[in-house]
Amino acid sequence: MQAAPHVNRSLEDSSHVAPSRVPLGRASEEARALLDRDGAVILTGHENTSDALVVAAAQVVGDRLRELYPHRVRTSRDGDAVHLHADSFDVVVSMGGVPQRRRDPDEDHVLIQCARPAPEGGDSFALDAYGFVDGLASADPALHDFLTGTDVDLYGAWAGVRGLPAVPRAGRHVEYTRTGRRIVRRTDGAVPLHRDPDTDRVHDQLARFREAVLDAEASLPRFRLDEGDILILDNYRCWHGREAHRGERTVRILTLRSADAR
Repeated sequence: MQAAPHVNRSLEDSSHVAPSRVPLGRASEEARALLDRDGAVILTGHENTSDALVVAAAQVVGDRLRELYPHRVRTSRDGDAVHLHADSFDVVVSMGGVPQRRRDPDEDHVLIQCARPAPEGGDSFALDAYGFVDGLASADPALHDFLTGTDVDLYGAWAGVRGLPAVPRAGRHVEYTRTGRRIVRRTDGAVPLHRDPDTDRVHDQLARFREAVLDAEASLPRFRLDEGDILILDNYRCWHGREAHRGERTVRILTLRSADAR
């Protein structure tokens, strides 16, 4: 295995992510090491098909793979910017009378394949949320305390979505799995818990959180996904987004849960 390239973190913001590119033939070993180190990696050389996402998941996650969720195809035309977020949702549907989970709050990896690049714009960016949150400990202790110490309803803003469980999903933005793996969430669905006596404070901190994320987003390095490229992210650690674009852009998205998930 070729050694992962050295990065001098003292010379860059610890939350900046510039994913390395790994060709198909080195995906199983090198890409896995880079994903563990950086939280993100780009695979090149795969066919521009939805099957390629499944192959890439098996190559990089390997025998830790536990569950794949349905492919999603997203086409946007003259699209606005998509701001930093982590992929997760909580959707259960009935298939032939049997409950089936279509999305999971603990999807710990996301794969995004560029099926059709935009003719103009649409560059991607990613942020290491571990570095971002650690930086808040000194830069904004109140926000850090909120993210690590306050329960919210993680999907309450989407309560009207069919298939979203009626029971609130209470949790904190920063939590740990039973094996000690850190989860840092970023969702527009978070709202205060029902009748939370600190509702006003929670609303205020959620707004401050959004502002802090947007401020961090502006300085992140941009990178372009070419046709067929697959961006793989540690969904517990890295948030991602893209710039606005002109023309049509299509991506395929696959989320999964590994043995390391909560």
